[in-house]
Amino acid sequence: MNATATTEAEILSRVVWTDGTSLSAEAAQALLSLRFPPEDVSRMNELANKARDGLLTPDEQTEVQNYERVGHLVALLQSKARLVTRNHAGL
Repeated sequence: MNATATTEAEILSRVVWTDGTSLSAEAAQALLSLRFPPEDVSRMNELANKARDGLLTPDEQTEVQNYERVGHLVALLQSKARLVTRNHAGL
C-alpha cells in the first residue's frame, strides 16, 4: 500500500498544486510578503520562554502548536512561491 503523507502542509500542497497550475508572479510575491504581526511574534517569544522553563499550561501548549502549524503552512506556501518567482525570472 502506498502511504500518503497527511500533515497539514502535505495535504495543502496536494490541494493547491496537484493540477499542474502555477501561481502568477504577483501572487507569489504576495505570499512571500506574509509575516506574523509583531503582536504574534511577541506572543511566540513569550510562549517559547515559558516552554524553556517548563511552565506552559495546556492551553498555551495548544497555542504553541497552532503557531507551529501556521508557520509550517506559511513556509510551504513561501517555498512554492520562491519556485514560481525563479521560474518567472527564467532561472
